[in-house]
Amino acid sequence: MARIAVIGAGMGAMAAAARLAVAGHRVVVYERTQTYGGAVRRFERDGFAFDTGPGLLTLPAVYRDLFVKTGKEPLEDCVELVQVDPSSRHLFADGSEVCLPNASRAGVVAALDEALGAGTGERWGDFLVRAREAWDRTRRPLLEEPLWPNWQVLAGKEPYPGVPHKRLLRTRRASTPAEIGAWELRDERLTALLESCVLGYGLDPRTAPASAAVLPYMEHAFGTWYVRGGIRELARAVYERCLKRRVEFVFDAEVMRILEKDGRATGVELRDGTVAEADHVVADVDPARLKAMTDRPLDADGDVRVNAFTPRPGRFTVLLALRGGRGSGAAHRTVVHAPDPESELDFLGSGVADQPPCPTVTVLRPDDPALAPDDGHESMVLSAVVPSAVDWEDENMLRQYTDHLFEAAEAAIPGLRDRVLWQEVRTPDDTDDETSAFLGAVPAPSLAAGGGRFLHPSNTTRLPGLYRVGGWSHPGGGLPHAGMSGALVAGLIVEGLEFRGSQ
Repeated sequence: MARIAVIGAGMGAMAAAARLAVAGHRVVVYERTQTYGGAVRRFERDGFAFDTGPGLLTLPAVYRDLFVKTGKEPLEDCVELVQVDPSSRHLFADGSEVCLPNASRAGVVAALDEALGAGTGERWGDFLVRAREAWDRTRRPLLEEPLWPNWQVLAGKEPYPGVPHKRLLRTRRASTPAEIGAWELRDERLTALLESCVLGYGLDPRTAPASAAVLPYMEHAFGTWYVRGGIRELARAVYERCLKRRVEFVFDAEVMRILEKDGRATGVELRDGTVAEADHVVADVDPARLKAMTDRPLDADGDVRVNAFTPRPGRFTVLLALRGGRGSGAAHRTVVHAPDPESELDFLGSGVADQPPCPTVTVLRPDDPALAPDDGHESMVLSAVVPSAVDWEDENMLRQYTDHLFEAAEAAIPGLRDRVLWQEVRTPDDTDDETSAFLGAVPAPSLAAGGGRFLHPSNTTRLPGLYRVGGWSHPGGGLPHAGMSGALVAGLIVEGLEFRGSQ
């Protein structure tokens, strides 16, 4: 039985902890804050409740596998999973709109043809077929296996297939989602569908690799899911599974340093000076914080380093307590597309503008009585991807962004402002406070191609005995990816460095 110290109680960390405990190891989790879940948190006030992190779940099979491998109770016995239908409602800048059914390619094609015109559905359907090809080519090395030592293979060739072009009499291969939109989708609204999904992960569709096509494919192929009571209930279920497997949690315990002896990680030192010895250390923290804990290079020369200190985008969120019920027929998720996507992306990349542009806004309206005090009230979340490296204490910036989100939401829900009882505004600074992520940035999933710039550091490090888990390590950010990272780290510790993933 090995002693294992886990730094952080995020979803990836808890997934690893539960699996390691089942394998017979003694696992202690040290969490800087007073609760578990990382970015998967809840805000409660006056009978209202809100998810302040992810609001929806894709690939629930990742957590089903976790619960199967760590106990007799399946996931569905611990939480209630609800397939969201329609998957999303989209409002475009030209005034058109469409509701897309969940996990139905034929249904999506029909809905697009009806709402946006004949032929649009076929073009989107053909795109999904190509996105599936990219998914099939990258799924195992990017999601189910530890990062290959020769990761440059993943960094090079673009897995998204080229498309024959009749006029040019040759195959043309898109290198970015923006090129897919311009060359293959050939409709600004279809392009907005694709780019909003990529943007939702904090990626610029003009610079991300075309392999980002796997992101909308995951939603269309595997569905979009909600956890009754809020996604925070998933974090609670994973935490309770850890407790049942005798994982120990120590809260208000900030790890300041990773201890080393004879060139190997041997434990952790807490802020109060407490030292905890361990045979293995698993860190669920961002690269900047992890480097500060070790003060040494953790990757060999030439290994993947993913913009560790380059600020990534974060999220600006407005939580709304509303008078009046949700009403029947309301979509769970509505995306209001930006009127000027180029300006939005320019601002996202630079954080500089005379006036911040109107962003793409996501409106979440769960059909869940647990989130409001009674059926005469409603809980709603508005959010947008924003630059993290701006002054979010600037009252003018806060006011302008809040107004932008309200303006977009009112396009989808007329009269929204008149229903507001109170609101709570959350910026990347709040994410920083809760998760210690550098400037409140949100990690994106790993993607192939792009010269390796969209891969995350491997789960193993240059320091034997130290492992990385969670969104800032392979295979990247997002709830399913965090769960997968936990499985990979557990496999590497239990089976050794020759572990190559679940078969």
